[in-house]
Amino acid sequence: MLFIRVGIGYDVHALVEGRPLILGGVEIPYDRGLLGHSDADVLIHAIMDALLGALALGDIGAHFPDHDPQYQGISSITLLEHVVRLIQEKGYRIGNVDSIIVAQRPKLAPYIMDMRMNMAKVLRVEESCVSVKATTTERLGFEGREEGISSQAIVCLIGFES
Repeated sequence: MLFIRVGIGYDVHALVEGRPLILGGVEIPYDRGLLGHSDADVLIHAIMDALLGALALGDIGAHFPDHDPQYQGISSITLLEHVVRLIQEKGYRIGNVDSIIVAQRPKLAPYIMDMRMNMAKVLRVEESCVSVKATTTERLGFEGREEGISSQAIVCLIGFES
């Protein structure tokens, strides 16, 4: 018997000077980066929360607490690899991921394919199974004022009865 589980994730980080901007494991040239305990990759964080949520495994804060020094500055790609192992241990695989990054600037279109390739490799799926979109808020809200960046993701997991 086939089992389908769906999860949704959301994350937000403030933009600050003196940090690199990393989205989907890609360092993007920009005058500011995202503030966080890890590399603050808001896209991967939203995807990890969606993956964990699909199997009711909590959220990334429960798995990677921001007070734990071992996660200070860690690559979110490394954290995603851990989450994928958890999903596989539960007998599921990723069917697809659909995600969106909300940022007024910088323009992200030139980097989306690299983001998709990075994440598809870690998620162990074809690139066609990983969608990354970017949008602005037409200068509305904290994203529009360029105070931060948010991301949302939805995932489908597929499992089979043992």
